[in-house]
Amino acid sequence: MCLLSSMPAHAADDAVLTLALPGQQQKLARANLLRHPETKVITIPDDPSYRRTMSYQAIPLSAIVRDLRGIDTLQFRSADGFVANIPGELFRSAAQAWIAIEPATRPWPPLKEDGPSAGAFYLVWLQPEQGGVSPEQWPFQIVAISNVAALTVRYPQLLPDALEDDPQQQAVQRGLRQFLAQCASCHRLNGGGDAALGPDLNLPFNPTEYFHEDFLRRLIREPAAVRAWPQSAMPGFGEAVLSETDLDDLLAYLRQMARQRK
Repeated sequence: MCLLSSMPAHAADDAVLTLALPGQQQKLARANLLRHPETKVITIPDDPSYRRTMSYQAIPLSAIVRDLRGIDTLQFRSADGFVANIPGELFRSAAQAWIAIEPATRPWPPLKEDGPSAGAFYLVWLQPEQGGVSPEQWPFQIVAISNVAALTVRYPQLLPDALEDDPQQQAVQRGLRQFLAQCASCHRLNGGGDAALGPDLNLPFNPTEYFHEDFLRRLIREPAAVRAWPQSAMPGFGEAVLSETDLDDLLAYLRQMARQRK
């Protein structure tokens, strides 16, 4: 039995979450989700978006998406152009995915001074360490959820050439995985990708070509230490999220993609 009802909601201006899934095309209103019997208050220690403990009214993702077993990649589109393509196996891990719902009458704090909050819909996780969930896999201001093929299937231009005799080949492949997990939510590469928040990382040039490596590493770790402006949206990636080895691999991938473009 499906306990989720689609539109209309009682409030004319109520936020809506669009689902485009196999056998499940729905528009879910915030008011209806808040009344769902599985919605409850959960607490997120060290929320990566607010950088403190937060409590939310939230519903398990499994109560919204009817069948997570057949999902290849679940795509979350945000109002600001951020697009998270999260592998289906993560939703089948011990990490628990929830959709936090911002009540219209009790808005959450802004993410930045004078800016919007993370609502109206925000993917949050309980026990994220059980699935290796990265901060880029906590999309907020979600407007749509859909089932898609993996990014590298839809955009083969993201793939590095196979260079069997290159000792860096394994590092490049690991770097591709880091790009997909940490970068592809905001950036395209060679025109490939769904996001529209940051610049393409290989067209017309690759950041390994116009940044000295020390500055590029610092930009990735602490963007505001290299360049800052009020509308900057790039987060820093500390070693807990992106180890030095991971960063080495990511740069190896970017350098390889720059060589391929030439």
